[in-house]
Amino acid sequence: MKVCVTASHEGIDAPVDDRFGRAPYFVIVDTETLETTSIANSTVNESHGAGVSSATTVAQSGAEALVTAHCGPRAFDVLNAAGIKVFAAQPGTVREAIEAFQNGVLTQLAEADAPAGGLRR
Repeated sequence: MKVCVTASHEGIDAPVDDRFGRAPYFVIVDTETLETTSIANSTVNESHGAGVSSATTVAQSGAEALVTAHCGPRAFDVLNAAGIKVFAAQPGTVREAIEAFQNGVLTQLAEADAPAGGLRR
């Protein structure tokens, strides 16, 4: 299964980023092989629509699940329409997030948990 984790940097040992639409990277991890692909988020500096564009990028990556700390309503709707399940991340690295996902520790979100427009730094 391919799982996307929002990250501050490239690679499996990168810290999990607490934003979705404005996370610098999406790290796609194959949970069977731990093979990773890091995708730079081209919408980090967009004035609006970053969540929807990011959700489209994740859907196009082939990910079946997303691990992120927060997800806004429009992005959540796009992910939901694509059949991508969203799980609440815990602080740590992408590797730790994948381990928590595989161990069934993460909570699946039933709805968005961030306001439209997301969390900005």
